[in-house]
Amino acid sequence: MANSTKWQEIVFHVGDTIDVHYKLIEKEQVAGKTKREVKEELRERIQIFEGIVIAIKGEGDNKTFMVRRIGAGAIGIERIFPLYSPWIKKITVKKKGSVRRAKLYYLRNMTGKDAEKLKEKVEVKALEKKTVSKTKSRKPAKNANKK
Repeated sequence: MANSTKWQEIVFHVGDTIDVHYKLIEKEQVAGKTKREVKEELRERIQIFEGIVIAIKGEGDNKTFMVRRIGAGAIGIERIFPLYSPWIKKITVKKKGSVRRAKLYYLRNMTGKDAEKLKEKVEVKALEKKTVSKTKSRKPAKNANKK
């Protein structure tokens, strides 16, 4: 079971909220100059799918990851992306999640904001700096009542 994976230089884990920029090719029928003439046009666009990574599966070139988001009408939408796909243009990590499991299938049973909320991963180094700076800045209190 994989808890994390690397795409180009970006490392993401299960529980992270990511944006997947996915290239789509659409066929569109356009009317020509005459009534009976119909042309097909190909149009490319990039669609962004933002959601929580709930699973990473596979090995090597066969590796896939599953992203879940809550759509309109509070309906859960899951999409499986192959990691090494020429259609994926960019992946950005929006938020790091702190989870204890490799597969977050339990999010399927949750509704509303519960399905979107995961504990955010706090950087350990940032916490250490805060505690060190607080302890250094404090001065010991002197007892004024001593005789």
